[in-house]
Amino acid sequence: MINSRTKRLVLLNLPYAILGLAATKLGAAWRMSEGMGFSEKMLHLTAGLDTAFSTPWPSFLPQDVFLGVLCGFGVWLAVQLKKKNAKKYRHGMEYGSARWGTAADIAPYIDPVFSNNIILTQTERLTMNSKPKDPKTARNKNVLIVGGSGSGKTRFWLKPSAPVRAV
Repeated sequence: MINSRTKRLVLLNLPYAILGLAATKLGAAWRMSEGMGFSEKMLHLTAGLDTAFSTPWPSFLPQDVFLGVLCGFGVWLAVQLKKKNAKKYRHGMEYGSARWGTAADIAPYIDPVFSNNIILTQTERLTMNSKPKDPKTARNKNVLIVGGSGSGKTRFWLKPSAPVRAV
């Protein structure tokens, strides 16, 4: 009995073999077409296709077999190259999904002095220092606040973020 590895190998390569056998028919059709030049052969290719596909067996002439092997291998190679360029999927996770940020993720962007930060949420802040110690943590200081009139944009974001002035 055929083991599972051999069965898998045969099933994975069967489409390429069938395509190669069909390509031997195309090679035979090209060979049987009347004419000497490319344009003459193309003009009479349908007659060659009728003759080649009139029998269910592939052509076993060396040039036809070579064309079949070349076409089957070419499609196999294209599939393998496409597989190699596939995106790197995170197995067991939805593709493109992100995770929630943690306190450790935002920590490099927070200034130790509380008043030197823009308040984003209760636990997240962004330093206003334009030149932080680590240059890769420098970020744009613009903030877009979106909300309808009366929703508290000024009261809940702008006023708490404004620096406190001593009188």
